[in-house]
Amino acid sequence: MAIKEIPLSLEQKKLANMLKALGNPIRFQIVAFLAQKKVCITADIVDATPLAQSTVSQHLKVLREAGLIHGEIEGPATNYCLDAENIRWLKEQISRWMPQCC
Repeated sequence: MAIKEIPLSLEQKKLANMLKALGNPIRFQIVAFLAQKKVCITADIVDATPLAQSTVSQHLKVLREAGLIHGEIEGPATNYCLDAENIRWLKEQISRWMPQCC
């Protein structure tokens, strides 16, 4: 059986982008770290990884663009936290994704 390319709905595109962002092990770990810490500045996230600040910033940008996190500038630092509404949406979508399976 061949898979035909079918245009995705906006919700399907959003889900695919979130899953793609989480497909990178570092980004996956950053989301898990933020789930534990609730709110962190960039330096805290950098300290928790073996990566340079610029690399972590790129990963944070991907997560932010996927809607998984948001950052709030406070003085010289940016506070990052999970986007609770979008995380709840992601969890709901995953549970609905393949209802006939498993």
